[in-house]
Amino acid sequence: MAWTRATIAFFLFIFACIGLMAVLELRRPGGNERHGVLGLTTTRGDRLFITLLGSAYIFLAWLGLFGTPLWAPLAIALCWAAFCFWKV
Repeated sequence: MAWTRATIAFFLFIFACIGLMAVLELRRPGGNERHGVLGLTTTRGDRLFITLLGSAYIFLAWLGLFGTPLWAPLAIALCWAAFCFWKV
């Protein structure tokens, strides 16, 4: 894998998400469990994992079907993230 600005930004984003989850867990322990529309009982960390996994599939599907540019799958992934953290 080539270390470009995009890959560095990606990994910094992942580390920032993990850091944010750690801070939230220290402030409000317990993970804020809830039962969402997928029928799963999830915590904040579970919802982050579902969001990241779904976003990866969105980008891979977009690249496989349409190629670049990647602005449209970014918008779709952000909508997916909002859905995951509000409804899942």
